[in-house]
Amino acid sequence: MVLAQSAAALPGLVDTAVMGRFGTAVDLAAVAVAAVAFSFLYWGFGFLRMSTTGLTAQALGAGQADAARATLLRGLTLAGMLGVALWVAFPVLRSVALWAFGAEPAVETGSASYMDARIFGAPAALMGFVLNGWMLGMGRTRALLAYQVFLNGSNAALDTGLVVLAGMGPAGIGAGTAIAEWLALGVGLLLVREGLRGTPGLLDRAALSAMFSANRDVMIRTLALLFAFAWFVNAGTRVDTATVAGNQVLLQFIAVSAFVLDGFAFIAEREVGEAVGASDPERLVRAIRVTTELAVAFGAVFAAVYWFAGGPVIDAFVADPAARASARAFLPFCAAVPLLGVAAWQLDGVFLGATSGRALRIAAVVSTGLYIALDQLLLPWGNTGIWWAFLASYAFRAGALGMFLPGLLRTTEARGS
Repeated sequence: MVLAQSAAALPGLVDTAVMGRFGTAVDLAAVAVAAVAFSFLYWGFGFLRMSTTGLTAQALGAGQADAARATLLRGLTLAGMLGVALWVAFPVLRSVALWAFGAEPAVETGSASYMDARIFGAPAALMGFVLNGWMLGMGRTRALLAYQVFLNGSNAALDTGLVVLAGMGPAGIGAGTAIAEWLALGVGLLLVREGLRGTPGLLDRAALSAMFSANRDVMIRTLALLFAFAWFVNAGTRVDTATVAGNQVLLQFIAVSAFVLDGFAFIAEREVGEAVGASDPERLVRAIRVTTELAVAFGAVFAAVYWFAGGPVIDAFVADPAARASARAFLPFCAAVPLLGVAAWQLDGVFLGATSGRALRIAAVVSTGLYIALDQLLLPWGNTGIWWAFLASYAFRAGALGMFLPGLLRTTEARGS
């Protein structure tokens, strides 16, 4: 799972490196704004992955293999329909996204070219979320690794070729990603072909109700967190383009650590889901403890590596002097994220596996509200205040989720007694 998540971090690094070496600060800022807009757009549908993992793992824990297969087909059908809906609504969505970021005209033009190319992969991207969630819920981490390596390897190769060789700039990044998403969908469907066989109860009313209930709460949670992330990127535009570009480089560092550390959270999802499905409180506690211990250890390693080796990596990635200086100046904040974020990421995995949507929804909304309030209080501090508020957002999220943990333990124990 950690290897799969490491592969998932590759495209962001490659895109940033390519834009940093072969583009301008404007190109790098354009990709940063557009990529965050698509993160907000797509991960608003991240519930497709998250609810699929929890529901599949719980079905396995309860010994219901047919229910696990039906979860895959329900999810793929819903994802395909939502992807087509995004195609139809995209002109309006793009206008709203560009207006919300309010970047300078040159950055906005580059962002629009990226978005116009990227949207063609929408159905494949959303169906890919379901494939990810089902393979994880089934414990098929080797298949998931193969899928991620193909998706993100082809993405990185296509993006590099379209920018470096074809000179397409930000549009090349968007087009390469969209093509890779469709290619990977075909590979993913082959990997899960046994789950696509006839399944009874596909339209079972209770199962459909459970799926939509879980999806609703996780969607609200995801939108709240993505809003906080987009707020952070947009906050840089209050300063200047070099700050946006420098923060984008540091966000790629954070993305690498988050992707890898999320591997432990994803395993927590599966193990917690099976423990809840089997009504086994001892297994639940062990799943939380073991995955968190490993995540903390890896988080400390990432923090040390970024602190001591981040500067030379920034110099290698970024040609623009102002963007490079900005990234180096705020590297210590970036190095703190892997340690501060572990608790929030792990608790996310715990409650996603338990499909405790209410806890996730409330915690995300509360922590996002507190983060934005703090960011506004720290406006006079410039980019320093932006980063302090961003770091605090992880503590807010972990604290809010932690308040619901005793209740989850009590509920699981009651079911098993």
